[in-house]
Amino acid sequence: MDRPSNSQISSTNFYKTTSDVRLATASLYGGSHWWAWSNECWIPLGDVLSGTASFPYNGDLVQLFTRTITAQNGLVTRGWIGLYNTVAQCNTVIKAIQEKADPSISEVDKNAAIAEAKFIRAMAYYHLGIYWGAVPIIEDNSKLIKDPLRNRNIVSDVYKFVANDLTYAAQHLPKTDEKGRVTTWSAQGMLGKAYLTMAGVGKNGSRDQALLDSAKKYAGNVCKNSGLKLFPSYYDLFKVQNNDNPEALFSLQWAGGVGYGTGNALQQLFAPDNIITPQKQGGWMALAPSYDLYRMYSSRDTVRRKATIMLNGDFYPELIAADGGYTAKGTGMKKHMVGNEKDNNLPTMDSWSSPEHNAMLRLADVYLVYAEAILGNNSTTSDADALHYFNEVRERAGLNKVTVLTPAALRTERRVELAFEGQYWIDLVRYSYYDPANAVKLLNDQDATHGRISFTYDPVTKIATRDTIAPPAALPATIASFTLPIPSSELTTAPKLAEPPVPYY
Repeated sequence: MDRPSNSQISSTNFYKTTSDVRLATASLYGGSHWWAWSNECWIPLGDVLSGTASFPYNGDLVQLFTRTITAQNGLVTRGWIGLYNTVAQCNTVIKAIQEKADPSISEVDKNAAIAEAKFIRAMAYYHLGIYWGAVPIIEDNSKLIKDPLRNRNIVSDVYKFVANDLTYAAQHLPKTDEKGRVTTWSAQGMLGKAYLTMAGVGKNGSRDQALLDSAKKYAGNVCKNSGLKLFPSYYDLFKVQNNDNPEALFSLQWAGGVGYGTGNALQQLFAPDNIITPQKQGGWMALAPSYDLYRMYSSRDTVRRKATIMLNGDFYPELIAADGGYTAKGTGMKKHMVGNEKDNNLPTMDSWSSPEHNAMLRLADVYLVYAEAILGNNSTTSDADALHYFNEVRERAGLNKVTVLTPAALRTERRVELAFEGQYWIDLVRYSYYDPANAVKLLNDQDATHGRISFTYDPVTKIATRDTIAPPAALPATIASFTLPIPSSELTTAPKLAEPPVPYY
């Protein structure tokens, strides 16, 4: 009865070779545990909450757009569960490698594998901290089984945990690896972003300079010493044939044709027109870009605009190419729309599983983090490094260089560069940590100027007109608007989550 199985894979008979360990960490880059977050929550929480997009019919999305979010909101619940499922998977792999890996596997290989898992766990916890603030930190799943009633941990300790995981990852990940896997540059880039976020926690008006310096150190090291460059074409950056290009520091890995629950369903859910999708299915929650986002694009910023949002009359030769291409019939999200099975030469591709490897951390993001860390608490900067990397992002988009940086210019550049990549709400939460009054004002100004509304576009006159039908009324923003409620289902099973958070360290 105690004889190990010869046919079933388990932790006792699996971690025998470096290949086994690599296979275990490969499973962390995609699949069912990332499904709920990446497909259903990443863009709605990152871009709808922030006023970049709206969808007027889905109740959960309307709550995000109007700041009337309840603890029963399905997107909030699935986001929480999805991220914690990812944490649990990472914990399982880390513990198995530490306890079960065969002695023949070198320490370098074991540490690198643990570093991969810690990087991905840090990504999950970074988003948990951004959206929910104080959350439970869980490193060992077995302890949770023995004591499931856990307290939340204070926000600063959540980010400290993230930084610790990323520091380990930066030390033990290689400088290069096979396409799609994270490297030390991935970890250092994310560490710079984490320190930039941490610098504002608990501050009001001025960020912690030592943490800004740490952000500058790690992001700057990626910028100057990694040898990585921005992908030459912003428009082509998001095409399937350019998956895992050097600019993509961390991308989720998806296969086409795996079906519901384990693939990339961004196109299925958010396509502006089902004619561009496999089997002509999908587009159930076609997100409308807001007028507020549209007006962020300057008249010259046409490459990024067309790669990110469709306007009426836009032509996309790469979509339904066999039929001569696709002409947009209205406004919609273009980013993540990669076409059907013929466009991708992938007969097995189905509507639920796009082959796009969507990037959650890009080099352009790190360039802008570096510029912001240099700007720090100043109202302007003409620092040569800050300007160089900020202008690298602009020049790729075909825009003129700037000679002075301001906080507002950085926020706008990040919003446009990273639109529909789940980033703008992260930027606003970071802003709310150290300048809560102005962060709240920014959200309320969107409402006051009717920016949080969809629009129509006339391809002849090239004029965008805000929709006359008023969107659902949004509640006035307050500092509490920057933290999502804990899902009611979690509070029911773990009532200690309602108690004040406690230190972890």
